[in-house]
Amino acid sequence: MKKNIAILSGGNSSEYGISVKSAEQLIRLIDKQMYQSFNVLVKANKWVAIDNNDTKYPVDLNDFSINYNGENLKFEYAFIIIHGTPGEDGKIQAYLDLMKIPYSTGGVLTSALSFDKYACKTFLKGFNVLTPEACIIRKKDKIESAEILDKLGLPCFVKPNNGGSSFGTTKVNKPEELENAISEAFKEDSEVIIESFVKGTELSCGLMKTKNEETIFPITEIVSKNEFFDYKAKYEGMAEEITPARIDAELEKKCKETASLIYNYLNCKGIVRVDFIARGNQLYFLEINTVPGMSSESIVPQQIRAAGLKVEDIITTLIESSINS
Repeated sequence: MKKNIAILSGGNSSEYGISVKSAEQLIRLIDKQMYQSFNVLVKANKWVAIDNNDTKYPVDLNDFSINYNGENLKFEYAFIIIHGTPGEDGKIQAYLDLMKIPYSTGGVLTSALSFDKYACKTFLKGFNVLTPEACIIRKKDKIESAEILDKLGLPCFVKPNNGGSSFGTTKVNKPEELENAISEAFKEDSEVIIESFVKGTELSCGLMKTKNEETIFPITEIVSKNEFFDYKAKYEGMAEEITPARIDAELEKKCKETASLIYNYLNCKGIVRVDFIARGNQLYFLEINTVPGMSSESIVPQQIRAAGLKVEDIITTLIESSINS
């Protein structure tokens, strides 16, 4: 008997389109002998399931089901591919926990903590994880530009604190650019994180853990053609993503070990991607993506292929391990 799988995509953030693209790829890759899958588009409280014929079915959120061919079809598993809220911040996870539906990511606390960049950095500092210095500003706060720059220096990065994309992110090179950068970030979020700049090599490490196995994929080196790895660099081909990264064996080992420890500290589940800046042999944690993109061009699928593995096999392993955990 095939299991009914919901691929939860869309969401309420600026990354809606990227999420839908990842979902389309997952629908193609999911084993059709084992699973009957539906792309479930999530937008606020209106959830719509779409079958392989592009027929739409409203989702009954009372029991996470649809009326399919005259029968009540209940979803037995959720593969979350929503970037940003509500897929990365714990809201979807809370709903699925109430419905007693297994899913592909870490739980509510893991998602909420990792989504809040400043809280995540502060938490990991307690485990001696090195990370660039930062401060946080909320909308009600008075902006003390001189104080901020005295602490963090120039250049620095201004980002929405809660968000998985590069929307609203600015590299500030001059003091007079700071307030405008903060305003741009506030368009995406009610909290803004300002982070000191660390010059080095940007590295991204994807990994997955199941009950019996840890799989750490080859590391990707990111070389942006823009000033930093912004939205255009990420999604519009303005960056070179080199897998495996051009780093020595010692740094590769350190990067993989640190990513694995961070996975454990945050109690992650499923596939995650941990981003670092390497300056010499020092690794600075930037952020963790607990719902990484899964389109064919995305970093994690590139890493899986570079490891000589099949993305569809990894997906099956993830689904089966989280159903049976």
